[in-house]
Amino acid sequence: MEITILFYVFAALTLIPAFFVVFSRSLIHAAFSLLFTFMGVAGLYVLLSADFIAVAQIMVYIGGILILLVFGVMITKQVTDVEIQASVGRTIPATIVVAFAMVTLIFILWPVNWMQSDYLPEIEGTTMELGELLMTTFILPFEVAGILLLVAVMGAALIARKPEEVQS
Repeated sequence: MEITILFYVFAALTLIPAFFVVFSRSLIHAAFSLLFTFMGVAGLYVLLSADFIAVAQIMVYIGGILILLVFGVMITKQVTDVEIQASVGRTIPATIVVAFAMVTLIFILWPVNWMQSDYLPEIEGTTMELGELLMTTFILPFEVAGILLLVAVMGAALIARKPEEVQS
């Protein structure tokens, strides 16, 4: 029973700030609302006994991406006072697509009896097994992914430069 209550708390902690992220007129308010959305998602991962993914969610998204986004918004003078404009021409088609996706998901997920014991996860950690696999069996793909991410960051920094700053 308490797991069900925790699920609804974390679902609310995910969905309510996500609403503010989408409809906020200020980029800095949207970024701070995104913090609580990420925390709610990390809480849902903990409820699923995915402790490694929950910690990765906190470290990567909250500790890295969100802080970078907040610093980028706060440092850039031109962006802090920009009001986000939503035109009706984009809102109506987006609302139709979201409504269609939501109705489809409801029809797919409604018949499932979620309270059966088959759907409840076993409580055991995954960090040790994932760490051993990443450092033994999957060490080469892990290192290649790290190098690929480094090259992607360097390429993004090069693309973000102004054309007169790039040396030929």
